[in-house]
Amino acid sequence: MIICDHPSTFSNVTSLSLVSVTMALQQNGTASKMPKHNGETSSHHPALNGNGEIKSDQAERFTFTPEPTLEDIRHMQADFTDERNWNQFHQPRNLLLALVGEVGEVSELFQWRGEVAEGLPDWTEPEREHLAQELSDVLIYLVELAEKCHVDLPQAVLRKMALNRLKYPASKVHGSAKKYTEYKD
Repeated sequence: MIICDHPSTFSNVTSLSLVSVTMALQQNGTASKMPKHNGETSSHHPALNGNGEIKSDQAERFTFTPEPTLEDIRHMQADFTDERNWNQFHQPRNLLLALVGEVGEVSELFQWRGEVAEGLPDWTEPEREHLAQELSDVLIYLVELAEKCHVDLPQAVLRKMALNRLKYPASKVHGSAKKYTEYKD
């Protein structure tokens, strides 16, 4: 959760346990709106071969739970900021700068680790939870920035994916990391 002690000071609270967060959600009635999940991440880890690499022929893709939706997240954050009278501080520029700061915090978690395997098999559960919290901060700020800029993010994603399919046709780019301007017709 993003906490603001003063209009110009944002700090990230990462020391909260999952239990205390759940209790806080239950107290304000939000927990009933949250998806039920068993809390285990192992079902989302792909099968590894003897070298710790993902078995590409058997790997299942990670999937998100269906809820909350982006609209649910937008609504939860709007309620959160309204309850605290923070909209006066949550203008597009400030949200963008906060978003960039949160991306920096995600980057710090990967810094000096070298390449990290999909599924983060070498990470501890506290490290995974810290990453989950930081990625959540990024998503919350992104969704709020889109709201303040009146960008319907799910629809924008659909348009962008359609554009990407035109720029990067699978028949031309399969297995290549070149930029679309480097491909010849």
